[in-house]
Amino acid sequence: MLFRLNLINPNRATTAISAAAIVLSLAACGGSTTSSSPGDTAASPVAGTAANSKLALTSDVAITAAGASFPAPLYQRWFQDFNKINPKVQINYQSVGSGAGVEQFTKGTVDFGASDTGMKDDEIAKVPADKGVILLPMTAGSIVIGYNLPEVPELKLPRDVYTEIFLGKITKWNDPKIAAANPGVTLPDQNITVVHRSDGSGTTAIFTKHLSAISPDWKTAVGEGKTVQWPAGVGAKGNEGVTSQLLQTAGSIGYIEYGYAKNNNVKFASLQNKAGTFVVPTDDSASQALATAPLPENLRVFIEDPEGAQSYPIVTYTWMLVPKKVADPNKAKAIEAMVEYGLTEGQKVSAELGYVPLPQNVREKVALAADGISPDYKIEVGK
Repeated sequence: MLFRLNLINPNRATTAISAAAIVLSLAACGGSTTSSSPGDTAASPVAGTAANSKLALTSDVAITAAGASFPAPLYQRWFQDFNKINPKVQINYQSVGSGAGVEQFTKGTVDFGASDTGMKDDEIAKVPADKGVILLPMTAGSIVIGYNLPEVPELKLPRDVYTEIFLGKITKWNDPKIAAANPGVTLPDQNITVVHRSDGSGTTAIFTKHLSAISPDWKTAVGEGKTVQWPAGVGAKGNEGVTSQLLQTAGSIGYIEYGYAKNNNVKFASLQNKAGTFVVPTDDSASQALATAPLPENLRVFIEDPEGAQSYPIVTYTWMLVPKKVADPNKAKAIEAMVEYGLTEGQKVSAELGYVPLPQNVREKVALAADGISPDYKIEVGK
């Protein structure tokens, strides 16, 4: 819970370090848990109250979920605020990584899962036929390359340079290739410590897919996936764990979701995109990248190396994995209402936590896909 508070109050640097360390230790014991408990204090006002909720339930509903750490801070905010409007619904989300989220959803140990990559056909085939799965992109964001160099407030990394760093070929911060991209910047004669994910991770899948797209050497030597054999560095569990390692390790570099960097004061580099421009992650640069790959009817899309002069090069949607069929009618209605909240009120808080609000046409596609879970609830996302 401390990590959530830090995410909402980003200016408390000391809290950031201790909170991230606490989350790391919790993750090592099985993942951090986020829960929409009625007694949990809120960080922001919530639109609506239980009195005006359109969700009518005959009994209390407990929903369990697990998966990607990428959207965990946003989902936690959503589920806490949703609970205030619908106190009969308790949603418990565990930030365990995309790989574990897909596995737990498939095994039926959670009511819904979450993954930073859309499930592949072979993964979907393993879901029991009497349950099925709908892939719902609920938000989007950028993956940044964070670094810990106190005397270097800004850093540019060309495509070949950041690939070679993660390949373990560039090992010093004052390497000539880094220096050439950063004239006038005093780079320390210091070893680079690469920090990567140790768990099955959609963030890793996105990052390595991008590296494979821009570097034949990476594609041949390492490849892509939720887990890979890293040529260099130390591992940490979850975006929380990598964030903690970056904060604690001078000279480190690692890949994390933008919101974790933004809200924990982790510096991150400007990255060279396909057009040759050095771009920082913003709502606009991420939205421009997403626009280069329209969302298909199955709601799965992979953006390996976006076109566009101002597109940030590493962006993704992140998906909820929800069942097509839910036996409990109360739970089915609650899941639809939760999705509706995420697509409406939830989008209004996305930017402040470092995520990209979904455009209206994407929200409408997601609503249409999710609206068949319960015959007794109608998702409305407005215009």
